[in-house]
Amino acid sequence: MTFSILTFDREKGILAGAAATGSLCVGGWVLRGDVESGLVASQGTAPSTFWRDEALRRMHAGAGAEAVVSGLTGADPGRGHRQLIALDRAGGTGGFTGADSVAFAGHVCRPGLAVAGNMLTGPAVLEAMLAAAEAPHAGAAARMFAVLEAAEAAGGDSRGLQSAALLILSPDRPPLDLRIDHDARPVAALRGLCDRAHRPPYHDWLSEVPVLRDRARHPAG
Repeated sequence: MTFSILTFDREKGILAGAAATGSLCVGGWVLRGDVESGLVASQGTAPSTFWRDEALRRMHAGAGAEAVVSGLTGADPGRGHRQLIALDRAGGTGGFTGADSVAFAGHVCRPGLAVAGNMLTGPAVLEAMLAAAEAPHAGAAARMFAVLEAAEAAGGDSRGLQSAALLILSPDRPPLDLRIDHDARPVAALRGLCDRAHRPPYHDWLSEVPVLRDRARHPAG
């Protein structure tokens, strides 16, 4: 039902995730992150929000993504219908695809990079996502949109798409958490929303709010 990607830029400390699905509200269901913990994408035919939230808690406490995914999925008797990828704050990754996931379903985990999908048109979708993620890009948002667009072009969700989401976490910028919950062209709509978020007055206001490297930041004057 969904394809998702999580990445870590070790040089800049930026965590970025994106997802799209043929159902509603992918951002509310799938993506979660915290700049001091990492990123998680929990999806599937019966996705667990408990997996998603508990994974972040465990990574915040210092557990690595691979161990977190193994611990959460192994203890859940409903795991066959679920899928999970996680990326910890050191760039470690872990993934799980339940045996009862709707085909095509799978995941790929590499250092600093994880992709997953279910109800896809085929494995070419994940291959296209990996290729797009590993190509050079101007920034995290550009990379995420290249991945979403590559997945869509390769066939994407076998039902088409209705929603898309983007989450970028940086130590020196506020979170960028954008969602299109229902649209005929959600990836294009998400790109339009992201473009607006990078223009005044919204973008200028972001320089006044606290960030990880300056928790007391406030308007000058």
